[in-house]
Amino acid sequence: MLNAKVFEDLSDKLHDAVKNSPARDIEKNMRALLAQGFAKLDLVTREEFDIQTQVLARTREQLAALEARVAELEHGKSTGSSASQE
Repeated sequence: MLNAKVFEDLSDKLHDAVKNSPARDIEKNMRALLAQGFAKLDLVTREEFDIQTQVLARTREQLAALEARVAELEHGKSTGSSASQE
């Protein structure tokens, strides 16, 4: 999910703001609402995102190599077929 430190910082600031007030329950409720809201979202961790970015980069490299190979084979085929026609 998102960076846990951001939520901890937000939680700490809310906790300090309402430390000795009846709003302590509000903090608990807000934290639960935020957690519930983020759980409903289709989020991935930064680590998962970085891994998929690397996979995509490798896939693009392989695609470029395959496209070059196909072009080379097509060029060889067209050159070979024109030479046999002469």
